[in-house]
Amino acid sequence: MARNMAYKHWTIDELPWDTLDPSKVAPETLRVAKAAALVEYNGHIYAEYLCNVFHDDPEFQQVARDWAVEEVQHGEALGRWAERIDPSWNFQDAVKRFRDGYKIETEQTASTRGSRSGELVARCIVETGTSSYYLALGDSTEEPVFKEICRLIAADELRHYKLFYDYLKHYLEQEKLGRLQRLWISLSRINETEDDELSYAYYAANHWTRPYDRAENYSEYTRLAYSYYRPQHLDRMVAMVFKASGLKPQGWLHDMAAKFAYNRMRKRAEGRLAA
Repeated sequence: MARNMAYKHWTIDELPWDTLDPSKVAPETLRVAKAAALVEYNGHIYAEYLCNVFHDDPEFQQVARDWAVEEVQHGEALGRWAERIDPSWNFQDAVKRFRDGYKIETEQTASTRGSRSGELVARCIVETGTSSYYLALGDSTEEPVFKEICRLIAADELRHYKLFYDYLKHYLEQEKLGRLQRLWISLSRINETEDDELSYAYYAANHWTRPYDRAENYSEYTRLAYSYYRPQHLDRMVAMVFKASGLKPQGWLHDMAAKFAYNRMRKRAEGRLAA
């Protein structure tokens, strides 16, 4: 498959740093941004795993490496922004804490999703979540630099979704993964947002001076993160999930799923749904 080589990526130095306004940053926003920086910065580790899974597809391996460069840059941009808002916080120290406490397995030579198509469905779901999340974060803030960072990351993640979706279509021609299987993988990957990665990133970024309590950190993180979503963000997210799952991205089923997802997020954000 041919890749589009014409795209010129943005750089951190091009961000409007001269407009930075710490007075417009809520403490809660700073905490979730610090956690997001750590997760994004691990992109090259996930790329190593993808290169193992697609060991005989050098074109996709290069796609994975290029993707990782952009993901790492997302982490660097968020980390630099957080350091400027909170000069007492050191991004690289937080990265080390995160990596020391949360390990990513990269040695597999077969996808944990059972097939390469399944792996690409899962990648689409990750990009769906991140694109929607940064869109919601950007819509919630008036701080100019953070708003621009979120806009750029959301656009990158949407482009990554489209890229992985193109390769998904290619591999589906070989592996014939059915809609139910794709939907099951999608739902499984969504549920994996409740594993240790996000809660430990939030801990390593914000609460490392006290013992790690997964339930406590996960609950605090989700209450904050989910509070930024509005119905339009869930409409978009569900449409992207449906498309990756082989379902019609619009219609009554989409509307029901988006409403359910939004209500569930609001309950979690308001502390009415247990972690």
